[in-house]
Amino acid sequence: PPPPPPPPPPPPLQAEDGIRDVAGCLVGSEMCIRDRINGEKTELDIPAGMTALELIRDRLALKGTKEGCGIGECGACTIVVDGRAVNSCLMFAAQLDGREISTVESLDQAGQLHPIQTAFAKQHAVQCGFCTSGLLMSTRALLTAQSNPDRSEIVKAISGNLCRCTGYHSIIAAIEDAAKPQPKEDK
Repeated sequence: PPPPPPPPPPPPLQAEDGIRDVAGCLVGSEMCIRDRINGEKTELDIPAGMTALELIRDRLALKGTKEGCGIGECGACTIVVDGRAVNSCLMFAAQLDGREISTVESLDQAGQLHPIQTAFAKQHAVQCGFCTSGLLMSTRALLTAQSNPDRSEIVKAISGNLCRCTGYHSIIAAIEDAAKPQPKEDK
């Protein structure tokens, strides 16, 4: 008689089995990314098609980053990745692997407003607030790269951010204020 057929191979391991590979990622998960978000190291298992915006809002529950248009036209979803302002709706979460990411929540200073936020409030550069987080992050990227930008550099830096309420005079004035050296507090 012929020999019996070999047994079928075991089913592939799935993420729900909870087994991790040598790199620490769940076996069977689609992607494992390691990055630093708002100063904290993270290691996340994510589906391959997830956008950075979905990761930030839905998985990490950082709701300050907004979804406006979903096609990279409005800037409401702007985050800072390795010092550059980017539209998180156009970026796959997998592209964040190994990167330094800042969301608007990174501006928190133990309950105190960040100087950029203070300048926006002082200049009345906020009305409905939907675009504000993206504008704040574009401003942060600009001021990190260029501590004393001129008006044309400011306009270029926020050219990807749409605001339908305030116009841009108060926003530009706020960024100019934020770029000024901050007075030292007496202790």
